[in-house]
Parts: sequence; structure tokens; C-alpha cells
Amino acid sequence: MKKKLVILSGAGMSQESGLKTFRDMGGLWEQYDVTEVASPEAWLRTPELVLRFYNERRKQLWEAKPNGGHIGIADLENEFDVEIVTQNVDDLHEQAGSKKVLHLHGELRKARSTIDPDLVYTLDNWELKLGDKCEKGSQLRPHIVWFGEAVPALNDALPIVQHADILVVIGTSLVVYPAAGLVNYAKPEIPIFVIDPGRPQLFSKNVTYIQEKAGKGVEILKSELEKWK
Repeated sequence: MKKKLVILSGAGMSQESGLKTFRDMGGLWEQYDVTEVASPEAWLRTPELVLRFYNERRKQLWEAKPNGGHIGIADLENEFDVEIVTQNVDDLHEQAGSKKVLHLHGELRKARSTIDPDLVYTLDNWELKLGDKCEKGSQLRPHIVWFGEAVPALNDALPIVQHADILVVIGTSLVVYPAAGLVNYAKPEIPIFVIDPGRPQLFSKNVTYIQEKAGKGVEILKSELEKWK
């Protein structure tokens, strides 16, 4: 029986694929605070601006490819029962071949109804416009968890982490809650690997730090995991 390997991934996972964070996007977006384009209040006040922001991010994703880190994690499914809990809204894990991916903060390639959150649609291009409506006639919004909104997928993430035999944290500083608190639900005796150039600190004696970007870090992780099969 394969051991359960749980990956917690953040923005650093996708940087080598050319996806920019809000603070890296520059240009027009330098004049805005992130809450002005990623909150329910912003959607009510300036929906055109919100859609423009996510269209720009979605266009980046349409042109992006999985990097070596994504591909390396997908390869680990040959030897482990891999589950990924990601803070990222891109689908690069899935594009690389990973089969079990839980998105905490939503998915950029999807839109949902503004009156029925259960009506979720996969977009066939990068642009979502005012006037694009669900089958009930309401405007579609990005399928993203905005600032100030609940994180419904957190309830699904907790048991995944609780049942991990090995935990790997990649490309996240572990300072943004509630996702940062997930590590605390892991069994205290399991090995934890942290892949990040910035070395986020975890209060656990079982942590191995790999101070590299995702691509190189996953290569090193593979050799480290040989003794845990």
C-alpha cells in the first residue's frame, strides 16, 4: 500500500512557469490595493475592473506551461498516494498530470453564478465579460475566494492533511491564514519537507528544509523520499 504524500503548494510553485503574483504584475495594477480587485466590495463597486484584472491573469495562465516542479510532483504518483492542497488558482498541477488536487482559493479557469454558488462553469477562453450570465440569468463572476469570503474547501483539506504519512510544503511562506494553519493538523511524528528559498520556519523537529525554487527543490525531494517509500 502506497504511503500518503500530501503537498501544500503556494505561489512559489508556479513562479517558474511565468505566472505573476498581484504584486509582480506592475503597470496599471501598481495603483491599486489587492482588495480593490479581489473582494466582494470591489465586485459591487467596480465589476469591470475586477473582470479586467482576472482576465489579465487568466490570459497569462492560457499561455503558461507546467514547470519541472509540477511535473516532478505528478511523477511521484508512481510511488506514493499523492494529494495536493494548493493555494494557487492555476491548474498547472492538473496540466502536469496530478490527479488529486484541491484548490483552497478557487480556480482561475472557472466562473460561477452570482446568485447560485453551485453553478460553476469551465471557461473555454481567457475572457469573462459583463453580460456573461449563468443559466439562471445572473452575471458570472470569477470562481475565486476573495478577501473577506469564507474558504469552503478548508473543510475538505483538513482530513487530507490529518491522514498524511509525509507532508511537503512548496512555495508558500505559511503566513496567510487559514491555509497556513493546515500544517498544525498533521500527525506530529510524520516527516515534513519544506521547499522554499526563503526557509519559512515550522515549529516541528521533523522538518527538512530544501532552500531551492520548486523545480530544483522537487528534484532534491525525490532523492530524499527514497527512504520513505
